[in-house]
Amino acid sequence: MATTTPAPFALVRFRDGEAIRLGLATGERVRALTPDELGAPTLNDFLAAPDWDRLASLAERDGDWHPLADVTLTAPVEPRQVLQTGANYRQHVIELVVAGLTQDSDRTPEEAREFAAKLMDDRKANGEPYFFIGLPACVVGDDVPLVLPAYSDVHDWELELAVVVGREAFRVSREEALDHVAGYTIVNDITTRDLVFRKDMKEIGTDWYRAKNAPGFLPTGPFLVPAPFVDGSDLEVRLELNGEVMQDASTSDLLFDIPALISGASQNMPLLPGDLLLTGSPAGNGQHWKRFLRDGDVMTGTIEGLGTQVVRCVAERE
Repeated sequence: MATTTPAPFALVRFRDGEAIRLGLATGERVRALTPDELGAPTLNDFLAAPDWDRLASLAERDGDWHPLADVTLTAPVEPRQVLQTGANYRQHVIELVVAGLTQDSDRTPEEAREFAAKLMDDRKANGEPYFFIGLPACVVGDDVPLVLPAYSDVHDWELELAVVVGREAFRVSREEALDHVAGYTIVNDITTRDLVFRKDMKEIGTDWYRAKNAPGFLPTGPFLVPAPFVDGSDLEVRLELNGEVMQDASTSDLLFDIPALISGASQNMPLLPGDLLLTGSPAGNGQHWKRFLRDGDVMTGTIEGLGTQVVRCVAERE
């Protein structure tokens, strides 16, 4: 449960009975935002041209404030599109290759490590980002338990910095890219490892739909932190499983930085206000540790400047 904001103020969405309301959080308090106060009919309309000064002024006024600890926060965004970035941390890819998560398992671990290192260095110098799409329906808050589907025992975590798109971006340059960022949030991109590669027809390659798109597989938030408060180029990304550190890295290790990702993703389709662009996950996934998610596990994911999300895992029941 979040008790204080990681920035001077942030946008949130919280539960009010059966309804979900948009809110402004600052320090240890939160208040609902009306469309008139927001200056836009919906969250995504606001993000298309975010007036952070307007919200900064509201954060200083008296109003119907409530303790942040007394409300239940849910996902702070309502994306129409979710774009995910694969193989974007050098060490992460090396670990996946060494662990055998490729279509070529004949290499020794040493050969696989050397192969992956050379591959990543070449990608950074000459390659392009690798994107695939997720389902917006999978986006939930950490108030929703993560149900582990019974069809597999190898559900894995992938803590990621997520860009929240602001002004529509279509075929933008690297130099223009950050002008289209409204803010940032936290996403844990859950992956079912044994479904990543097709076994019935290897030539087809990866099956990201089945591997990543089960209900609740994109725990998001709890805060949408405005872009002016965040330098996404060097943030600590840390995930603990039941109190034990599994992932601990910096976004400075991204092969393709945030401007490159935004520019690259925008070349095919416009990125719309409120959309999520995940930037990839660092080393330390369950595949590396040979330890996957189980009933009762608790994942605590923290990204510097964006707060902490706590995801509780439960086994799927008949």
